[in-house]
Amino acid sequence: MVIKDELVDLVDEDDNVVEVVTRAEMRARKGAVRHRSCYVAVLTSDDRLVVHRRADWKEVYPGYWDICFGGILGAGEAWDDAARRELLEEAGVEAEPVHVGTASWSAPDTNLNARIYLARSDGPFTCPDGEVVEVTTIALDELDTWLAGRDVCPDSVDLVVPHLPR
Repeated sequence: MVIKDELVDLVDEDDNVVEVVTRAEMRARKGAVRHRSCYVAVLTSDDRLVVHRRADWKEVYPGYWDICFGGILGAGEAWDDAARRELLEEAGVEAEPVHVGTASWSAPDTNLNARIYLARSDGPFTCPDGEVVEVTTIALDELDTWLAGRDVCPDSVDLVVPHLPR
């Protein structure tokens, strides 16, 4: 589960670190602060997108579907290292994510700077840390229909979909 006292960097719009706080403090400040998050979309060898359902205990979007793996960077953590770590922790696979985009994203309770990655893997997707409770794959040409039929993490959709091969 999430470690509340894990340290994270708070950053400005230009991604300069302005403060280091605990994850719990970052969450308590809600949209008043900005942090870093990585997003790793995984495509299988036959170009199917790996999607997953988040555990019901997750702080943000519990029980929602997600189109990528990823999460908040630890204080001082390099972007590429975080992408590899998140993929291993959440999906249980080792792959070399390729950086395909950088963006910012905001919602009423969240402001973040993001890096978006694509990775290739056919699994197996063992999801060892318990954050993921269900995994399936979707053909890219069926993604729009799939998205319309369920609750999906909006940050992932906004940030990742534009970078998927279509």
